[in-house]
Amino acid sequence: MKMNTKKLGLAIGLTSILALAACGDSNDGADSGDDSSGADASSLSEITGIDGGAGVMTAAQNAIDTYGLDLALQASSGAAMTEALGNAINNEDPIVVTGWTPHWMFATYDLKYLDDPEGVFGEEESIHTFTREGLAEDAPEANTVLDNFHWTEDEMGEVMLDIQEGTDPEEAAANWVESNQDRVDEWTNGVDQVDGETISLAYVSWDSEIASTNVVKTVLESVGYTVETASMESAFMWTAIAEGEQDAMVAGWLPLTHEAYYEDYKDQVVDLGPNFEGAKTGLVVPAYMDIDSIEDLK
Repeated sequence: MKMNTKKLGLAIGLTSILALAACGDSNDGADSGDDSSGADASSLSEITGIDGGAGVMTAAQNAIDTYGLDLALQASSGAAMTEALGNAINNEDPIVVTGWTPHWMFATYDLKYLDDPEGVFGEEESIHTFTREGLAEDAPEANTVLDNFHWTEDEMGEVMLDIQEGTDPEEAAANWVESNQDRVDEWTNGVDQVDGETISLAYVSWDSEIASTNVVKTVLESVGYTVETASMESAFMWTAIAEGEQDAMVAGWLPLTHEAYYEDYKDQVVDLGPNFEGAKTGLVVPAYMDIDSIEDLK
């Protein structure tokens, strides 16, 4: 990923909304390895990626080199990647994309991560909240909310799915906040109302970070802040926080995805810790493709 950081309840639980189970076995498309199905992995010429500065793209290029794959890495955007994925699935064509969870595509499509025996994509990641230096002194109430903010796969998944189904991100966040006031009260515990002070939040336009940022925005507004949000690529997001041009972000993927940015700026930003745990990145294919490992892409 990474540039530019749990209640579905309605019968869609943790595994169905973000489909960590999509990494498992599937019997769908048992004959999909046939040339006639159009899903023969040997016909692939590229990996469909997202923005070029994302950490998952760096890892994907490393995978190409490590496994000796004769594939090009095609940079695009998160939206373009999911559109290409959907088109391929509609035709049962072969495709491999840079993927990550949490992401709504695992709830929409039957997908699986390819095994990574060389460990190029690392283990599970956490999404951290970072602020500029001095925010705790300048805006202590906002800093407390940001420090308290932590949610689960189901919770994030509900907002992401609502947005994917056509709801405006701010409206989806407001709906979730209204329906989960007990959870929000945990984040605002001990926080006093303020009078319109401005707080700026930077984020990368990944579905997970759109959901998180808009929920935090809504909560900060509920305690009296005027909140400005700015979408940008990962490198610019980290730079903006480090240089004090933006106040905070809830979109720092560690230890792998944003590793390089963290190493560059860790002495200029304040890490408030994880707001989400159990994130994952890797190469993803439709379940009907008869391959299970990155090695199978050779």
